Amino acid sequence: MANEQRTEEEQRRLIANRRHFSFRLNLFFFSTFVLFSVLIVQLAILQFVRGPELRAERTSSGSRTVQIPPIRGNIYDATGQPIAYSVSTQSLYFTMDRSIKEAEARKIAEELNEVFTQYGDPNEAITIEQIIERMDINFRQNNMYTPRLIKYNLTKQEIAYFSENSAKFPNISIVEDTIRHYDDDTVAVQLVGYLKNFDSAVTSAATKDFYEQKRQSTDPTLRYLNDEDVGMDGLELMYQDVLRGRNGVKTYPVNSHGEIIGEPVITKPEKGSDLHLTIHRDVQLATEKAILDHIEYLRNAPKSSGDRAEYARAGYAVAIEVDTGKVIAMASMPDYDPNVWKGGQISPSNYEATKTFHKNGAISQAYQDWGSQEEANKHPSSLVPLGSTQKPLTVLIGLAEGLITPKTTYNDTGVFQFGREGYRVSIRNAEKRAFGRLTPSKAIEKSSNTFMAEMIGNALYRRDGRKGVEIWDNWVKQFGLGVLTESGLPGESKGVIDYFHEAENGSPQSALIYASFGQQGRYTTLQLAQYAATLANRGKRLKPQFVERIVDADGRTVETFQPVVLNTIDLPDEYWDVIISGMKSNVRGFEGFPYDFRRKTGTSEQQTSVGIIENAVFIAFAPADKPKLAVAVVVPEGGYGGRGAAPIARKIFDAYDHYIGLTGAPKKNTLVTQQSDADEGHADGSTTLDETPADPDGTQTNAARRSGSQSGKRSGGNGGASQGASAGAGAGGNAGANDTGAAAGTGSQGAAGDGGAAVPADAYAGGTNGAGGASGTAGTGGTGAAAGGESQGGASGDTGDTAGRSGGSTADTLPAAPPERREEPADSGGGTGSGTDNAGTGNGGTGQGGDGPANAAGPQDEG
Repeated sequence: MANEQRTEEEQRRLIANRRHFSFRLNLFFFSTFVLFSVLIVQLAILQFVRGPELRAERTSSGSRTVQIPPIRGNIYDATGQPIAYSVSTQSLYFTMDRSIKEAEARKIAEELNEVFTQYGDPNEAITIEQIIERMDINFRQNNMYTPRLIKYNLTKQEIAYFSENSAKFPNISIVEDTIRHYDDDTVAVQLVGYLKNFDSAVTSAATKDFYEQKRQSTDPTLRYLNDEDVGMDGLELMYQDVLRGRNGVKTYPVNSHGEIIGEPVITKPEKGSDLHLTIHRDVQLATEKAILDHIEYLRNAPKSSGDRAEYARAGYAVAIEVDTGKVIAMASMPDYDPNVWKGGQISPSNYEATKTFHKNGAISQAYQDWGSQEEANKHPSSLVPLGSTQKPLTVLIGLAEGLITPKTTYNDTGVFQFGREGYRVSIRNAEKRAFGRLTPSKAIEKSSNTFMAEMIGNALYRRDGRKGVEIWDNWVKQFGLGVLTESGLPGESKGVIDYFHEAENGSPQSALIYASFGQQGRYTTLQLAQYAATLANRGKRLKPQFVERIVDADGRTVETFQPVVLNTIDLPDEYWDVIISGMKSNVRGFEGFPYDFRRKTGTSEQQTSVGIIENAVFIAFAPADKPKLAVAVVVPEGGYGGRGAAPIARKIFDAYDHYIGLTGAPKKNTLVTQQSDADEGHADGSTTLDETPADPDGTQTNAARRSGSQSGKRSGGNGGASQGASAGAGAGGNAGANDTGAAAGTGSQGAAGDGGAAVPADAYAGGTNGAGGASGTAGTGGTGAAAGGESQGGASGDTGDTAGRSGGSTADTLPAAPPERREEPADSGGGTGSGTDNAGTGNGGTGQGGDGPANAAGPQDEG
């Protein structure tokens, strides 16, 4: 019974299970049907409804852009001669392909390197690793569409090989490109600057911030390319945005897979604008050569001459127009050839050979390569104390502060002492001279240290104490010393102010006394030139200008630069008269100069690790009545300023007068007229003046200019002019100037003439004095010598300048190799320690009650 019941229960359960399974199976089939129905409907929608839309998307006009670098603008001198410009070159580019992996890329790089090694310039060799890096196979710097620059400036052999084997290098193309080229005569190299690859510029500490902004530009025409060349120094950097222009853009249509599906649309790049500088190429070259020639002379001058400066290695000069602020010449010598930066890159050997000369020592602190740091510590940088060139400003401060008047008199006994008993410090004039009764004007002329120290430096301390240092600082900065000149040049230095340090570590009294004769501040040559121009302008300080105008690619002038007055020092005319009068005195190298001029020499002393060295410093402006040009020259370790720097300045004035004109008309134009007049007076039809330069376009080689093989020109005074020739022939006149002839030649009797002139010299290696004109007074002869002879003055009348130069290719109006030695007023501050005048022993006091200086060794200065 029980079994029957169990069987019946099982049957009912089985029937129920079967019914449930059937339901689930039906539900499964129904769900499957519904899902497939939905899928079919969706597919139908995609096929028939959205099909055309999707097909359009498949071939849609997505795009990718590639920047085309612009052609950089040119840089011209004041006469329109190119100094920096773009030239055509052939470059090798690599186009990336997604199929190229690292192993294949290395193989391509090895093959390229083999070709470069065999056919390329060995000075521009690149390694396999460098090639792989430039290929950028990991797209770190470029997208797939951007061609990668592998090598600039291919040789003809490289171009020929790649052209003949193009099938072997399917991803390689040779493209006509541009590369920066600089004047072979290295014109104002450090001022103009150089270019460097953008990748290097953006990581350089000096330019990183500037170029990082360019990388982030959202405008594709302004976004910098990784392999383009950009300005790294000088005007190339300062006017980078102006010179660069705008990128072109090549736009490719691509599909959703990034595949190019059509021809590109090209927007052409915009060429950068051109800079027209205030720099005059011929005056600049004359300045550069004058520095190199004179340094060579100083290093090799006979010791007996007193000119020997064996450690003089560098020189700096700036010539600035007084009324406009235009810089006509700026030289930091020695310089180098910036064409070593080819394609924004430089070889290790070229870098090592030129790195010392990259920096512009006329605006910043630059050092020469002395081989070791220990040796370098024995020598100064390009920033040197003013020396006696400070004294006109010192007198102005004294007048403005009421410490002296224009009629103040001072009895100069040759020594002034200050400091506490037992710590007395003596300030002396050069060679221990005592000048007697001095007015402020005479104190400048005689270059009296004791006048400056006692009547102004010490008097300011006695009146104002420590505050006197701040008063002093305010005055010197108004003249551009210790502040930027506002030129805008990258890397310009404010100079180094020492008087605050001396006031803290020595005493305010010693700081002001030493500052009074130019021993408490080190400044750039550009600051000195601006200071000289401010004196010439009677207190109007102008901004130095290097660019006269900017011209766009279509030849339109888009910007011109006008004089900018930075500040005006308003003082009574009688104060300026004192200064101008005090700067009137003769100086070596300016014998026969045809204009009244004003000058101040300086021989600043600097303490080094081995003792005190002397730097030659010089400032001048001319003409005195209507100043046109101011010049500053610095020769570290050049000795006395009148010997080590003044002759360089004379040559700069002569060059400016010849090519531009100190009175508004170029002297060279006057010479052509005089030549025509003189030609008519010769019975034999010979030419008195030869104004055809040996190199009319100014394209003489850099090697020739550096070797000193330029032909010199000599300018006469108020008389006739003579040309040195192989037979020594010349024309005299009323105090005319006769050049020396060849080694065996003598000057012959010249025809009468009136009006001096600059004429070329065929030699400066011997000869005797020429006679004066038949109807004129005795002319100036020139006793030539291989190392630079002495000029002999005429018997009467205005003397002409023997402005000769050793042999050569470019005609410059430049004075003779150093003329006769002329003793000038010299001044020194012989500071010493306790109880002695000369020993330099003892320590300074603590700054209480007029103590001595921090170090007792006193500076010296020669006027």
